[in-house]
Amino acid sequence: MAEKTIAGKQINVTDDGYLEDMSQWNEDVAKEIAKEIGIELTDKHFEVLNYLREKSAAGEALSIRSVGKSGVVDIKGLYKLFPKGPLKFSSKIAGIPKPTSCV
Repeated sequence: MAEKTIAGKQINVTDDGYLEDMSQWNEDVAKEIAKEIGIELTDKHFEVLNYLREKSAAGEALSIRSVGKSGVVDIKGLYKLFPKGPLKFSSKIAGIPKPTSCV
């Protein structure tokens, strides 16, 4: 566990850069994490991020397939929004734990 300054806040992150505490997340934190990854967030990104946060808070396991069936975005759209690791990067930006399906 490490502490990192993101959007002017001291935030505890894992060695992989995922937030330790979901309550430390806000849109500014998301924007800064996305910027580090090279993604500029749009309203559609935030729709996906909020969906992921809701499902994670409910204790549901996340997979690319489940997000693709969510009605928020299809699998192809998820890859467009978060290239080179759609679930990995969307989860990191959403401030949720790394999904078990991610390597």
